[in-house]
Amino acid sequence: MKRLFFFIPIVVLVFATTLTKNSTKKLDREIFQLKENIRILEDRYEFTLLDYSILTSPKKLIEYQQYYFDNKFTQKKLENLNTIQILRDNLKIEAMVNIDE
Repeated sequence: MKRLFFFIPIVVLVFATTLTKNSTKKLDREIFQLKENIRILEDRYEFTLLDYSILTSPKKLIEYQQYYFDNKFTQKKLENLNTIQILRDNLKIEAMVNIDE
């Protein structure tokens, strides 16, 4: 009878330890995956921020225009810009900005 009192708690402790260990491994895997996903998103964010900071500066855009396009671009008024839509066999041209006079 004494052996039974010692044997049952030991078996329960072994099972409890096994369950705890397995759940801890699962949590560690999930934490690792989340950290990797966060790292990837942070890298994308940094690249996007870099693109935004480089391409939104008017001074930089003018430098790129002069370096790559050799004055091929001209300044246009916003009122002169149109959109073209192809609807089946017809072209539909609309002004981008409607100025009410």
